[in-house]
Amino acid sequence: MKSESVRPTVPKCTFCENPAIVYRKEVNHHLCKTHFIADVELRVISNIEKKTLISDGDRIAIALSGGKDSTALLLLLYRLLPCWNDVHLIAITIDEGIAGYRVETIRSAQRLAHQFDIEHRIISFDDIYGNTLDSLLRGKESQACSICGILRKKALDKGARDVGATKLATGHNLDDEAQSALMNVLRDDLPRLVRNSSTMKSPYFIPRIKPLSDLSEKDIATYLLIQDAWTDLPECPYTHNALRREVRSMLSDLEYRYPGTMLRIMDSKRKIEHYLSGIEITEPLRHCKECGDPSSGEVCQVCLIKRSFSH
Repeated sequence: MKSESVRPTVPKCTFCENPAIVYRKEVNHHLCKTHFIADVELRVISNIEKKTLISDGDRIAIALSGGKDSTALLLLLYRLLPCWNDVHLIAITIDEGIAGYRVETIRSAQRLAHQFDIEHRIISFDDIYGNTLDSLLRGKESQACSICGILRKKALDKGARDVGATKLATGHNLDDEAQSALMNVLRDDLPRLVRNSSTMKSPYFIPRIKPLSDLSEKDIATYLLIQDAWTDLPECPYTHNALRREVRSMLSDLEYRYPGTMLRIMDSKRKIEHYLSGIEITEPLRHCKECGDPSSGEVCQVCLIKRSFSH
């Protein structure tokens, strides 16, 4: 006689009788769809309030690439808007000019901005730098991510300034932040390790905020999937050249085997920031002698990149 197979029991939500879809090991909570959405939104608002990322009257430029993280950022900030008075959202999308990749993500960004009736600006590398990223990177493909990062940063700053933003919000999540911290350790770059762009007080910079920095990549993917807000988009073709790709793979493996690894990395980063509080570890801010923008050296990184392209 065949024994009947026993179906595994689906745990119930810690807060109601519905079946759980997620288990948060760090707090020992099983969460159903409704309570998982509430948990994510609570963690985001707690992160914002703890770090005073948003204030009444802010005009927030959202860096909207159209990918999953920026989609979740727009969706969450839109839903949490009633928490503040007179806060406005503007979406900014950077078109680097990457064939076979950026067209689809721009369409996704346009759909999102239209869906939530949010003002949307698209800024291209071609307009700012006179060429697409594909053209600028010929022969320099191995440097793609570092070059693109520097040029994107300036493009986003320009876009945020053009729309009169008081804050620039990016979709960096816990995985991104832990990866960046570890990369800065590997590069022996202490100034970047302890830099906090959301607290920079300077007339030359628009503060950057990261409301999703306490959420894992898995949290964000689940949040979007259960609300049918996930869009399957191509991966940037230049990522295979990046150190981040290797660090991401290594950290994902460590997180799987030793849950909480990324949170502990971020706790260590905060302790280092605390110990170095009040100690000047960066060069005084100057102005680039070529473009006039703020710079840690005589010539800013963007102008140095432009020089390399002209040679």
